[in-house]
Amino acid sequence: AAAFSGDAGLDELFAVSDAVAFALPPDVQAPLAARAAAAGCHLIMDKPVATTVAGAREVAEAAEQARVASVVFCTLRFAPQTAAWIAEQGAVGDWFTARADWIGALWAPGTDSEYAASPWRRERGGLWDVGPHALSVLIPVLGDVTGLTAARGPSDVHHLVLRHTSGASSTVTLSLGAPIAAAGVEVVLRGEHGVASLPGWDGAVDAFAAAVDALIASVRTGEAHPCDVRFGLRLTELLAEAEAQAQARAGA
Repeated sequence: AAAFSGDAGLDELFAVSDAVAFALPPDVQAPLAARAAAAGCHLIMDKPVATTVAGAREVAEAAEQARVASVVFCTLRFAPQTAAWIAEQGAVGDWFTARADWIGALWAPGTDSEYAASPWRRERGGLWDVGPHALSVLIPVLGDVTGLTAARGPSDVHHLVLRHTSGASSTVTLSLGAPIAAAGVEVVLRGEHGVASLPGWDGAVDAFAAAVDALIASVRTGEAHPCDVRFGLRLTELLAEAEAQAQARAGA
């Protein structure tokens, strides 16, 4: 087995690899993923792809120019239970409104989260960590976002109000800084056919296996996966806009 070390070692690794999976802080993985794509590697990236639009666009353009396949690991798009639910609700249509609450308690006393020590999560908060999860569920069901309003709450809480291409609206509440008793995830859709709630899922292991399968299928067929780096770029665009709006309102 070959050993790869240092910056030059990364390029050597990319040169002999068909695909690369990244599990790094977003603004570390983005430039590396662009280099990997330019070397012809297919990509599996963690979410968010980057926390700057320029960084995410660099990856998307590199993947497009190199014609490599990509998948962004938004867990619920690949976990079998939630992936099936998202597809079903998207097919049903006629949704009037939706609500997504993604509330974590990473820094509360007594937390046992493996992510509690993550520097980038502490710096960027729930908007960037769990915001991609919420948007990755709402957008395939309600359509792309055509309008966005954002405001801060206590701790790292962000509230978003979204309009979608389907005509539906949605609200999103995001945080990593809640008390343990307040933590939880809930997505509720309301429309012509009644009320639908996001089911539970079994964790990331099966979801990641499905993401790998999705990348392989995209490579074999040449068809882009709907949760690829271009979708990752769109998520970054929306979250960056939300962050800018919330900061402007907080400073007003």
